[in-house]
Amino acid sequence: MPDDRDADGTRDRDEGRGDTSRLPDELPDRISENRPSAEAAERATVRKPQIGDTRPAPPSEGGGGDAPAGRGKSGGGSGEDRSGEGTSSSARRRRRRGGRGRGSGGGGGGQNGGGGQGAGRGGGGNRDGGGRQTVTPVEALMTDDEDALELDEKSLKRRRGRRRKGRAVGRYSMAVSVTAGVTQIAVLEGRSLVEHQVSRPSDDISQIHGNIYIGRVQNVLPGMEAAFIDISTPKNAVLYRGDVQYDPEDIEEKGQARIEQILKNGQTIICQVTKNPIGAKGARLTQEVSLPGRFVVLVPGTSTYGISKRLPDNERKRLRGILDKVKLDGHGVIVRTAAENVTEEEITRDLNRLVEQWRQIEALAKRSKAPALLYREPDMALRVIREEFNPDYRSVTIDDPNLADQVRDYVDSVSPGLGERVEYYDAEAEGLSLFERLHIHEQIHKALDRKVWLPSGGSLIIEHTEALTVIDVNTGKNVGKSSLEETVFVNNLEAAEEIARQLRLRDIGGIIVIDFIDMEVKANRAAVGKAFREALSRDKTRTQVFDISELGLVEMTRKRIGEGLIESLSSTCPTCAGWGRIVDDELVGQ
Repeated sequence: MPDDRDADGTRDRDEGRGDTSRLPDELPDRISENRPSAEAAERATVRKPQIGDTRPAPPSEGGGGDAPAGRGKSGGGSGEDRSGEGTSSSARRRRRRGGRGRGSGGGGGGQNGGGGQGAGRGGGGNRDGGGRQTVTPVEALMTDDEDALELDEKSLKRRRGRRRKGRAVGRYSMAVSVTAGVTQIAVLEGRSLVEHQVSRPSDDISQIHGNIYIGRVQNVLPGMEAAFIDISTPKNAVLYRGDVQYDPEDIEEKGQARIEQILKNGQTIICQVTKNPIGAKGARLTQEVSLPGRFVVLVPGTSTYGISKRLPDNERKRLRGILDKVKLDGHGVIVRTAAENVTEEEITRDLNRLVEQWRQIEALAKRSKAPALLYREPDMALRVIREEFNPDYRSVTIDDPNLADQVRDYVDSVSPGLGERVEYYDAEAEGLSLFERLHIHEQIHKALDRKVWLPSGGSLIIEHTEALTVIDVNTGKNVGKSSLEETVFVNNLEAAEEIARQLRLRDIGGIIVIDFIDMEVKANRAAVGKAFREALSRDKTRTQVFDISELGLVEMTRKRIGEGLIESLSSTCPTCAGWGRIVDDELVGQ
């Protein structure tokens, strides 16, 4: 059989192939040994997806501007036009199996893979350079368009809180400092710093707690009873079986449904972030979405109803009557602690605002393609004001005039009578920054140290490990007066109060082990445990504390929502990688 190759060793491409106009524009030259060249093999290779992957391989040059049609379907099937109107074969080969929401939404059954069918399915929004759809998320409705609510003088006086000599009185105060685009929020109890938070603008990567996404299921792991969800963040988020919502009628098999029966790879779901990503771990999700307002929390699609247990019984009874009147079919409602002494009209307006917000989210979800951000929580300052501010705060001082006006308007709209407690601090006129005036900076520096001194001379040593946090209590310079048991008892009481403050200030979460100094008297151990629980009761973050053991150890847990104080204000040392030691390379043979 004669060889019909050209002089360069390749066969004639036009011979025996019919209409060459239907071929892609770029094909690697075929090698005479029937093996692809190294360059062609590199272009055609698609890396196998790994658990935890969130980003596809970078698009090839010239192919990143237009989204690939469908989810890899346009390349095969009925033999219809596969050229995709200029889409190169290299770009087609880079498509990832199963899709990640990068495509334009499905080109029907291989017909004209680059045509307009898939392009119209994504709904509103634009697309970035890599083909990902970008939509404008729903922002939290902090106020409504209705006129400000007017209260009678008696109700207004009760809502203003305690006053002394014409000035507001409260246990706490709040200071908000805005510098170089970074907002720092400090909460003081008296003059002691008890909480500190840092917020950076448009942080949709690390500060996403409370955000709502339409995500795509990437991996379902039956052995872990969890699924990895792509929500357009660098690390895939995790959704555990206990946080999955489903209709039992959708499950064919009877009994307890397993996660692989509920979720499938490529499925799109609406989910909410309950824990920020920390280190190498992705965010944690739930399908039970909740929208917090000032007085109530809306839980769409459920029958959940409840009232805060922190309210007194008579107030809970009054709010139960209001809740029975305003509750909606198809939505659950939880009344918050801030609803104390508020009127039925205020609760109704807050609830209507949340319902309208949920309607906007549902409408955006229908026209968005996963993964996409549907709802973004407000800036940290407004979020803390919404969650924390009440008559127990004697003041909120802000050194940014625009933010001060924004916060004052919000407080006036939802809590008439408390707006006068929002103050603007002019650093230029005062000559000192807000945090320097309130001695906050020096307290932050102390909070970054591993050693904390107690009033009587004792000390705490706080050590962080990968698995847990260990706190050691020492007598230090405290030598006491009467007996060793009395000295140890007083030292442990001081330590219990200070440990509770340090947990809040440093935002320490996870498993915590506290090594109190051994006490022989059982009553003393019980008294220290009671004092520790009372100190923790002022912390709104959920904690669980076990009794002091015979060895003086206390095991406890504190809910971890985001990174702690040290992580938010520092970075890992590039020399020792956070180990704190430098190895002598000469001695270890490197």
